[in-house]
Amino acid sequence: MTEKTDVILIGGGYAGVMAANRLTQRDDIHVTLVNPRPAFVERIRLHQLVAGSDDALVDYQSVLAGGVELVVDSVTQIDAAGRRVILASGGALDYDYLVYAVGSGSGKSSVSGAAEYAYPISTLEQARRLQPVVDAAPASAALTVVGAGPTGLETASELAEQGRTVTLVCGKVLGPYLHPRARRSVARKLAKLGVTVLEGDGATVTGVTADAVQLSDGGELHSDVTIWTAGFSVPDLATRSGLSTDSLGRLLTDETLTSVDDVRIIAAGDSGAPSDLPVRMSCQSAMQLGPQAAETVLSRIAGKEPASLDVGFFGECISLGRRAGVVQYAKRDDTPTSVFYLGNRSMAMLKEGVCKSTIWQLRQEARRPGRLDLWFKDRQRRKVVRAKAAPVDAGRPA
Repeated sequence: MTEKTDVILIGGGYAGVMAANRLTQRDDIHVTLVNPRPAFVERIRLHQLVAGSDDALVDYQSVLAGGVELVVDSVTQIDAAGRRVILASGGALDYDYLVYAVGSGSGKSSVSGAAEYAYPISTLEQARRLQPVVDAAPASAALTVVGAGPTGLETASELAEQGRTVTLVCGKVLGPYLHPRARRSVARKLAKLGVTVLEGDGATVTGVTADAVQLSDGGELHSDVTIWTAGFSVPDLATRSGLSTDSLGRLLTDETLTSVDDVRIIAAGDSGAPSDLPVRMSCQSAMQLGPQAAETVLSRIAGKEPASLDVGFFGECISLGRRAGVVQYAKRDDTPTSVFYLGNRSMAMLKEGVCKSTIWQLRQEARRPGRLDLWFKDRQRRKVVRAKAAPVDAGRPA
Protein backbone atom coordinates (compact mmCIF):
# COMPACT_ATOMS: atom_id res chain seq x y z
CA MET A 1 0.00 0.00 0.00
CA THR A 2 1.39 3.39 -1.04
CA GLU A 3 2.08 5.72 1.88
CA LYS A 4 0.16 8.97 1.55
CA THR A 5 1.50 12.49 1.91
CA ASP A 6 -0.31 14.37 4.67
CA VAL A 7 -1.26 17.94 3.82
CA ILE A 8 -3.01 20.06 6.45
CA LEU A 9 -4.78 23.31 5.63
CA ILE A 10 -5.48 25.77 8.43
CA GLY A 11 -8.53 27.84 7.58
CA GLY A 12 -11.62 26.97 5.56
CA GLY A 13 -12.31 30.29 3.85
CA TYR A 14 -12.15 31.02 0.13
CA ALA A 15 -8.41 30.38 -0.22
CA GLY A 16 -8.34 27.34 2.07
CA VAL A 17 -11.22 25.56 0.35
CA MET A 18 -9.85 26.27 -3.14
CA ALA A 19 -6.45 24.92 -2.09
CA ALA A 20 -7.93 21.83 -0.42
CA ASN A 21 -9.98 20.95 -3.47
CA ARG A 22 -7.05 21.46 -5.85
CA LEU A 23 -4.91 19.07 -3.79
CA THR A 24 -7.33 16.18 -4.35
CA GLN A 25 -5.98 15.81 -7.88
CA ARG A 26 -3.59 13.19 -6.48
CA ASP A 27 -4.85 10.02 -4.84
CA ASP A 28 -1.67 9.69 -2.78
CA ILE A 29 -2.37 12.86 -0.74
CA HIS A 30 -4.40 12.86 2.46
CA VAL A 31 -5.96 16.33 2.67
CA THR A 32 -7.14 17.62 6.06
CA LEU A 33 -8.88 20.98 6.46
CA VAL A 34 -8.91 22.38 10.01
CA ASN A 35 -11.55 25.05 10.58
CA PRO A 36 -13.27 26.29 13.73
CA ARG A 37 -16.74 26.25 12.14
CA PRO A 38 -18.70 23.34 10.64
CA ALA A 39 -20.01 25.44 7.73
CA PHE A 40 -18.43 27.65 5.08
CA VAL A 41 -18.85 31.37 5.78
CA GLU A 42 -19.57 33.68 2.85
CA ARG A 43 -17.72 36.62 4.30
CA ILE A 44 -18.82 38.87 1.46
CA ARG A 45 -22.41 38.42 2.68
CA LEU A 46 -21.91 39.20 6.38
CA HIS A 47 -23.53 42.61 5.97
CA GLN A 48 -26.59 40.77 4.68
CA LEU A 49 -26.58 38.56 7.77
CA VAL A 50 -26.65 41.69 9.94
CA ALA A 51 -29.60 43.04 7.97
CA GLY A 52 -31.36 39.67 7.97
CA SER A 53 -31.41 39.07 4.19
CA ASP A 54 -28.99 36.09 4.18
CA ASP A 55 -27.41 33.71 6.71
CA ALA A 56 -24.00 33.89 4.92
CA LEU A 57 -23.49 30.12 5.37
CA VAL A 58 -22.95 27.27 2.89
CA ASP A 59 -22.76 23.58 3.76
CA TYR A 60 -19.16 22.36 3.45
CA GLN A 61 -20.41 19.18 1.81
CA SER A 62 -21.47 21.23 -1.20
CA VAL A 63 -18.13 23.03 -1.68
CA LEU A 64 -15.51 20.52 -0.48
CA ALA A 65 -14.23 17.62 -2.55
CA GLY A 66 -15.10 14.21 -1.16
CA GLY A 67 -11.44 13.44 -0.50
CA VAL A 68 -11.03 16.31 1.98
CA GLU A 69 -11.29 15.47 5.69
CA LEU A 70 -12.85 18.30 7.68
CA VAL A 71 -11.71 18.71 11.28
CA VAL A 72 -13.81 21.24 13.19
CA ASP A 73 -11.26 22.69 15.58
CA SER A 74 -8.78 25.56 15.94
CA VAL A 75 -5.01 25.45 15.66
CA THR A 76 -3.28 27.07 18.63
CA GLN A 77 0.34 26.39 17.62
CA ILE A 78 2.38 25.30 14.61
CA ASP A 79 5.33 23.10 15.56
CA ALA A 80 7.38 23.54 12.39
CA ALA A 81 10.33 21.49 13.66
CA GLY A 82 8.07 18.57 14.58
CA ARG A 83 5.80 19.07 11.55
CA ARG A 84 2.61 19.05 13.53
CA VAL A 85 -0.15 21.42 14.61
CA ILE A 86 -1.55 21.65 18.12
CA LEU A 87 -5.34 21.82 18.35
CA ALA A 88 -7.47 23.75 20.81
CA SER A 89 -9.19 20.49 21.72
CA GLY A 90 -5.87 19.19 23.04
CA GLY A 91 -4.94 16.91 20.18
CA ALA A 92 -2.29 17.25 17.49
CA LEU A 93 -2.03 16.47 13.79
CA ASP A 94 1.14 15.59 11.89
CA TYR A 95 1.80 16.93 8.43
CA ASP A 96 4.21 16.66 5.53
CA TYR A 97 3.07 20.01 4.12
CA LEU A 98 1.04 22.78 5.70
CA VAL A 99 -1.08 25.42 3.94
CA TYR A 100 -1.54 28.52 6.08
CA ALA A 101 -4.87 30.13 5.14
CA VAL A 102 -6.14 31.67 8.37
CA GLY A 103 -7.65 34.73 6.68
CA SER A 104 -8.10 38.20 8.15
CA GLY A 105 -10.43 40.30 10.26
CA SER A 106 -11.00 43.82 11.42
CA GLY A 107 -8.20 45.58 13.24
CA LYS A 108 -8.14 46.36 16.93
CA SER A 109 -8.94 50.05 17.08
CA SER A 110 -7.05 52.41 19.33
CA VAL A 111 -10.07 54.73 19.40
CA SER A 112 -11.34 55.20 22.94
CA GLY A 113 -14.42 53.10 23.62
CA ALA A 114 -14.49 51.33 20.25
CA ALA A 115 -13.65 47.92 21.69
CA GLU A 116 -16.34 48.24 24.37
CA TYR A 117 -19.20 49.88 22.49
CA ALA A 118 -18.75 49.38 18.73
CA TYR A 119 -19.68 46.23 16.82
CA PRO A 120 -17.22 44.89 14.21
CA ILE A 121 -18.64 42.55 11.55
CA SER A 122 -15.64 40.92 9.87
CA THR A 123 -16.38 37.42 11.24
CA LEU A 124 -19.47 35.25 11.50
CA GLU A 125 -19.47 35.50 15.28
CA GLN A 126 -19.24 39.29 15.20
CA ALA A 127 -22.08 39.58 12.68
CA ARG A 128 -24.24 37.18 14.70
CA ARG A 129 -23.58 39.23 17.83
CA LEU A 130 -24.71 42.38 16.07
CA GLN A 131 -27.79 41.04 14.29
CA PRO A 132 -30.04 40.64 17.37
CA VAL A 133 -28.93 44.06 18.60
CA VAL A 134 -30.10 45.63 15.34
CA ASP A 135 -33.30 43.57 15.35
CA ALA A 136 -34.10 44.67 18.91
CA ALA A 137 -33.47 48.34 18.22
CA PRO A 138 -36.59 50.45 17.52
CA ALA A 139 -37.19 51.44 13.91
CA SER A 140 -36.29 55.00 14.85
CA ALA A 141 -32.96 54.02 16.46
CA ALA A 142 -29.88 55.86 15.23
CA LEU A 143 -27.45 53.43 13.60
CA THR A 144 -23.93 54.64 12.88
CA VAL A 145 -21.56 52.86 10.47
CA VAL A 146 -17.91 53.84 10.86
CA GLY A 147 -15.72 53.34 7.80
CA ALA A 148 -16.25 54.11 4.12
CA GLY A 149 -14.67 50.98 2.66
CA PRO A 150 -16.78 48.45 0.72
CA THR A 151 -18.05 46.82 3.92
CA GLY A 152 -19.10 50.17 5.34
CA LEU A 153 -20.89 51.21 2.17
CA GLU A 154 -22.64 47.87 1.84
CA THR A 155 -23.69 47.72 5.48
CA ALA A 156 -25.02 51.27 5.54
CA SER A 157 -26.96 50.73 2.30
CA GLU A 158 -28.39 47.37 3.36
CA LEU A 159 -29.72 48.75 6.65
CA ALA A 160 -31.02 52.00 5.14
CA GLU A 161 -32.92 50.09 2.46
CA GLN A 162 -34.90 48.50 5.29
CA GLY A 163 -35.98 51.93 6.49
CA ARG A 164 -33.37 52.26 9.23
CA THR A 165 -31.93 55.63 10.24
CA VAL A 166 -28.27 55.34 9.24
CA THR A 167 -25.31 57.70 9.43
CA LEU A 168 -22.09 56.77 7.61
CA VAL A 169 -18.96 58.31 9.11
CA CYS A 170 -16.36 58.28 6.34
CA GLY A 171 -13.34 60.20 7.52
CA LYS A 172 -11.99 62.69 5.00
CA VAL A 173 -13.74 61.35 1.92
CA LEU A 174 -16.48 58.95 0.93
CA GLY A 175 -14.88 55.90 -0.71
CA PRO A 176 -11.36 57.30 -1.25
CA TYR A 177 -10.63 54.41 -3.64
CA LEU A 178 -13.59 55.29 -5.87
CA HIS A 179 -13.38 57.12 -9.18
CA PRO A 180 -14.96 60.60 -8.80
CA ARG A 181 -17.86 59.61 -11.04
CA ALA A 182 -18.42 56.42 -9.04
CA ARG A 183 -18.23 58.41 -5.81
CA ARG A 184 -20.91 60.80 -7.03
CA SER A 185 -23.10 57.88 -8.05
CA VAL A 186 -22.66 56.22 -4.64
CA ALA A 187 -23.39 59.51 -2.85
CA ARG A 188 -26.60 59.95 -4.83
CA LYS A 189 -27.75 56.43 -4.04
CA LEU A 190 -26.94 56.79 -0.33
CA ALA A 191 -28.88 60.05 -0.24
CA LYS A 192 -31.83 58.38 -1.96
CA LEU A 193 -31.76 55.65 0.68
CA GLY A 194 -31.72 58.27 3.40
CA VAL A 195 -28.17 57.67 4.64
CA THR A 196 -26.55 60.70 6.26
CA VAL A 197 -22.93 60.86 5.06
CA LEU A 198 -20.33 62.63 7.19
CA GLU A 199 -17.01 63.34 5.47
CA GLY A 200 -14.26 65.92 5.68
CA ASP A 201 -11.52 66.95 8.04
CA GLY A 202 -13.78 66.75 11.08
CA ALA A 203 -15.42 63.41 10.26
CA THR A 204 -12.91 61.14 11.94
CA VAL A 205 -14.08 59.16 14.98
CA THR A 206 -12.10 59.92 18.13
CA GLY A 207 -14.26 58.16 20.68
CA VAL A 208 -17.24 55.83 21.11
CA THR A 209 -19.62 55.64 24.06
CA ALA A 210 -22.70 53.55 24.74
CA ASP A 211 -24.93 56.07 22.98
CA ALA A 212 -22.68 58.39 20.97
CA VAL A 213 -19.80 58.76 18.55
CA GLN A 214 -17.32 61.56 19.15
CA LEU A 215 -15.77 63.29 16.14
CA SER A 216 -12.45 65.02 15.53
CA ASP A 217 -14.11 68.40 15.03
CA GLY A 218 -15.34 68.25 18.63
CA GLY A 219 -18.87 67.28 17.69
CA GLU A 220 -20.83 64.35 19.11
CA LEU A 221 -23.24 62.20 17.17
CA HIS A 222 -26.04 60.32 18.95
CA SER A 223 -25.74 56.62 18.15
CA ASP A 224 -27.88 53.82 19.56
CA VAL A 225 -25.86 51.18 17.70
CA THR A 226 -22.34 51.81 16.35
CA ILE A 227 -21.01 49.43 13.68
CA TRP A 228 -17.25 49.37 13.10
CA THR A 229 -16.01 48.43 9.61
CA ALA A 230 -12.59 50.12 9.64
CA GLY A 231 -9.17 48.49 9.99
CA PHE A 232 -7.49 45.20 9.06
CA SER A 233 -5.67 42.49 10.99
CA VAL A 234 -4.66 38.84 10.69
CA PRO A 235 -4.58 36.11 13.35
CA ASP A 236 -1.28 35.96 15.24
CA LEU A 237 -0.81 32.20 14.82
CA ALA A 238 2.31 32.54 12.65
CA THR A 239 3.88 35.03 15.05
CA ARG A 240 3.08 32.88 18.09
CA SER A 241 4.58 29.88 16.31
CA GLY A 242 7.91 31.63 15.75
CA LEU A 243 7.55 32.02 11.99
CA SER A 244 8.71 35.13 10.13
CA THR A 245 5.95 37.67 9.53
CA ASP A 246 5.53 41.23 8.36
CA SER A 247 4.58 44.06 10.70
CA LEU A 248 0.90 43.06 10.62
CA GLY A 249 1.57 39.38 11.31
CA ARG A 250 1.20 38.02 7.78
CA LEU A 251 3.42 35.02 7.04
CA LEU A 252 6.45 36.05 4.98
CA THR A 253 6.90 33.94 1.86
CA ASP A 254 8.73 33.96 -1.44
CA GLU A 255 6.95 34.31 -4.79
CA THR A 256 5.94 30.63 -4.73
CA LEU A 257 3.99 31.34 -1.52
CA THR A 258 6.52 29.25 0.46
CA SER A 259 7.47 30.40 3.95
CA VAL A 260 10.91 31.99 4.11
CA ASP A 261 11.55 29.73 7.15
CA ASP A 262 10.29 26.35 5.97
CA VAL A 263 9.73 24.90 2.49
CA ARG A 264 6.94 22.71 3.86
CA ILE A 265 4.77 25.67 4.90
CA ILE A 266 2.85 27.53 2.19
CA ALA A 267 0.56 30.54 2.60
CA ALA A 268 -2.70 31.31 0.83
CA GLY A 269 -5.01 34.30 1.07
CA ASP A 270 -4.96 37.42 3.23
CA SER A 271 -2.62 35.94 5.87
CA GLY A 272 0.43 35.73 3.57
CA ALA A 273 2.92 38.37 2.46
CA PRO A 274 4.79 37.15 -0.66
CA SER A 275 8.14 38.96 -0.97
CA ASP A 276 6.82 41.30 1.74
CA LEU A 277 4.50 42.68 -0.96
CA PRO A 278 1.08 41.39 0.12
CA VAL A 279 -1.56 40.78 -2.50
CA ARG A 280 -4.59 43.01 -2.01
CA MET A 281 -6.96 41.68 0.64
CA SER A 282 -10.09 40.50 -1.15
CA CYS A 283 -12.21 37.49 -1.97
CA GLN A 284 -11.03 37.60 -5.58
CA SER A 285 -7.39 37.43 -4.51
CA ALA A 286 -8.09 34.50 -2.17
CA MET A 287 -9.84 32.59 -4.95
CA GLN A 288 -6.67 32.91 -7.04
CA LEU A 289 -4.11 32.32 -4.30
CA GLY A 290 -5.72 29.12 -3.01
CA PRO A 291 -5.15 27.03 -6.15
CA GLN A 292 -1.66 28.46 -6.63
CA ALA A 293 -0.68 27.54 -3.08
CA ALA A 294 -1.90 24.02 -3.78
CA GLU A 295 0.11 23.92 -7.01
CA THR A 296 3.25 24.80 -5.02
CA VAL A 297 2.60 21.81 -2.74
CA LEU A 298 1.91 19.53 -5.72
CA SER A 299 5.11 20.67 -7.43
CA ARG A 300 7.21 19.98 -4.34
CA ILE A 301 5.70 16.51 -3.94
CA ALA A 302 6.49 15.82 -7.60
CA GLY A 303 10.06 17.10 -7.19
CA LYS A 304 9.50 20.05 -9.50
CA GLU A 305 10.28 23.73 -9.05
CA PRO A 306 7.08 25.60 -8.06
CA ALA A 307 5.88 28.45 -10.25
CA SER A 308 5.82 32.03 -9.06
CA LEU A 309 2.43 33.44 -8.14
CA ASP A 310 0.43 35.33 -10.74
CA VAL A 311 -2.49 37.14 -9.13
CA GLY A 312 -4.22 40.21 -10.46
CA PHE A 313 -7.01 42.46 -9.27
CA PHE A 314 -10.15 43.14 -11.28
CA GLY A 315 -11.55 46.00 -9.22
CA GLU A 316 -14.42 46.82 -6.92
CA CYS A 317 -17.94 45.47 -7.09
CA ILE A 318 -20.05 46.99 -4.33
CA SER A 319 -23.70 46.40 -3.56
CA LEU A 320 -25.82 49.34 -2.43
CA GLY A 321 -28.72 47.44 -0.98
CA ARG A 322 -30.55 44.78 -2.96
CA ARG A 323 -31.48 47.07 -5.86
CA ALA A 324 -28.34 48.99 -6.77
CA GLY A 325 -24.57 48.75 -6.94
CA VAL A 326 -21.39 50.18 -8.39
CA VAL A 327 -18.57 48.49 -10.29
CA GLN A 328 -15.20 49.90 -11.26
CA TYR A 329 -12.03 48.45 -12.73
CA ALA A 330 -8.95 49.21 -10.67
CA LYS A 331 -5.28 48.44 -10.19
CA ARG A 332 -4.18 46.40 -7.17
CA ASP A 333 -3.55 49.65 -5.25
CA ASP A 334 -7.23 50.61 -5.84
CA THR A 335 -6.37 53.24 -8.45
CA PRO A 336 -9.38 53.24 -10.82
CA THR A 337 -8.67 52.48 -14.47
CA SER A 338 -12.25 52.72 -15.72
CA VAL A 339 -15.66 52.70 -14.13
CA PHE A 340 -19.23 51.55 -14.46
CA TYR A 341 -20.83 53.93 -12.05
CA LEU A 342 -24.49 53.30 -12.73
CA GLY A 343 -26.23 52.82 -9.39
CA ASN A 344 -29.05 50.75 -10.81
CA ARG A 345 -30.51 47.29 -10.51
CA SER A 346 -28.25 45.84 -13.20
CA MET A 347 -25.23 46.61 -11.03
CA ALA A 348 -26.92 44.95 -8.05
CA MET A 349 -27.59 41.88 -10.19
CA LEU A 350 -23.95 41.87 -11.27
CA LYS A 351 -22.75 41.98 -7.66
CA GLU A 352 -25.11 39.15 -6.73
CA GLY A 353 -23.74 37.19 -9.67
CA VAL A 354 -20.20 37.75 -8.39
CA CYS A 355 -21.17 36.44 -4.94
CA LYS A 356 -22.79 33.36 -6.45
CA SER A 357 -19.86 32.78 -8.79
CA THR A 358 -17.43 32.34 -5.90
CA ILE A 359 -19.48 29.41 -4.61
CA TRP A 360 -19.75 28.06 -8.15
CA GLN A 361 -15.94 28.17 -8.46
CA LEU A 362 -15.48 26.32 -5.16
CA ARG A 363 -17.87 23.62 -6.31
CA GLN A 364 -16.25 23.34 -9.74
CA GLU A 365 -12.83 22.91 -8.15
CA ALA A 366 -14.28 20.22 -5.87
CA ARG A 367 -15.74 18.30 -8.80
CA ARG A 368 -12.93 18.80 -11.29
CA PRO A 369 -9.78 19.78 -9.38
CA GLY A 370 -7.13 21.48 -11.49
CA ARG A 371 -9.44 22.44 -14.34
CA LEU A 372 -10.34 25.93 -13.15
CA ASP A 373 -7.89 28.78 -13.64
CA LEU A 374 -10.03 31.90 -13.51
CA TRP A 375 -7.55 34.50 -12.35
CA PHE A 376 -6.29 37.84 -13.52
CA LYS A 377 -2.71 38.82 -14.23
CA ASP A 378 -0.55 41.46 -12.59
CA ARG A 379 2.09 42.42 -15.14
CA GLN A 380 3.70 44.94 -12.82
CA ARG A 381 4.30 42.64 -9.85
CA ARG A 382 7.34 40.84 -11.25
CA LYS A 383 8.93 44.15 -12.15
CA VAL A 384 8.44 45.37 -8.60
CA VAL A 385 9.78 42.11 -7.13
CA ARG A 386 12.85 42.21 -9.39
CA ALA A 387 13.50 45.84 -8.53
CA LYS A 388 13.18 45.11 -4.83
CA ALA A 389 15.57 42.16 -5.05
CA ALA A 390 18.16 43.96 -7.18
CA PRO A 391 21.45 44.56 -5.33
CA VAL A 392 22.35 48.16 -4.61
CA ASP A 393 25.16 49.45 -6.84
CA ALA A 394 27.94 50.25 -4.35
CA GLY A 395 29.62 52.52 -6.89
CA ARG A 396 26.71 54.92 -7.12
CA PRO A 397 26.51 57.92 -4.83
CA ALA A 398 24.06 57.61 -1.91
